Amino acid sequence: MPHPLPDELGDRFSVRAALHAGVSPARLRRDDLHKPFSGVRVRGADDSGILLDRLGQARGDHEREHIAKALAYVQVMRDGEFFSHVTAAALWDIPVPGHLLRGDAAVDVATHGARKYPRRNGVRGHECRVETACYIRHPLLGVRVATPATTWAMLGSVLRNPRDVVASADAVVREWRVATPLASLRELHAVTASGRRVGVGMLREALPLVRTRSASLPETHLRLAIVDDGLPEPLLNFDVVEAGEKIACVDLAYPQWRVAIEYEGEHHLTDPLQWARDIRRYERLEAAGWRVVRVTKAELFGGNRGLMDRIHAAIRARS
Repeated sequence: MPHPLPDELGDRFSVRAALHAGVSPARLRRDDLHKPFSGVRVRGADDSGILLDRLGQARGDHEREHIAKALAYVQVMRDGEFFSHVTAAALWDIPVPGHLLRGDAAVDVATHGARKYPRRNGVRGHECRVETACYIRHPLLGVRVATPATTWAMLGSVLRNPRDVVASADAVVREWRVATPLASLRELHAVTASGRRVGVGMLREALPLVRTRSASLPETHLRLAIVDDGLPEPLLNFDVVEAGEKIACVDLAYPQWRVAIEYEGEHHLTDPLQWARDIRRYERLEAAGWRVVRVTKAELFGGNRGLMDRIHAAIRARS
């Protein structure tokens, strides 16, 4: 059995701290310790899951793994370094395409210009200017991370789809069902105007399309696809009230035509309780005279001509 490690090291620790605590180099090479970065060790069953639970949002597996990797890097983080770009987005729960977080995705770490950015396997270093990159302590995890507004601006150099840029901004300024938005639309305008940066053109084009009531990346993509197809912009997360009673909150709505558009995420199909709630909700909407257009991931992110035709048809039937 491996020799027990000192409790004071915690579940994630630097090699330097372990050697100082009397742990031998041979013990640090044992297979029961994970080695995410040079100079860092993580116990086989660390407490990153408990820390992630503090964030209070449902996170995907790839996102959780990436955040756990970032927490491990904290053990060797130098003064003046802070998490940025995709890693900062994961910490703030700002949505990005899944492939940016999969597998061995590097942790993004930035410094301001006077300091050398980190060069270490598994880390993508960035050199930033003070005027364009602000950072703070994460309120729940305590790590240094780019502010939400700065993080969104940094994503302009990473994201390739303009709709993803809008979706990430929607998440930052969301006011619907959150105690406090991560940042205001005014802050996004300010950070875009703070100086030269990669992708600033796409950021500026995104700002007029940003909304404060979008609940998810798919909802933003769906709204933009509908508008791009020549239809009026639907209302977001609209409460349907009949005879003084709220019967549903629908993702996108045209109240004037009683047409609701609902995105069916994968959890709607795999969670029996959610599926049962959906059926009852759709029945109540139909009984109240609403027509519901249900949208799948394959329709939205694949060829969506058939989807757009169905939405046009629903509106024509009510016009």
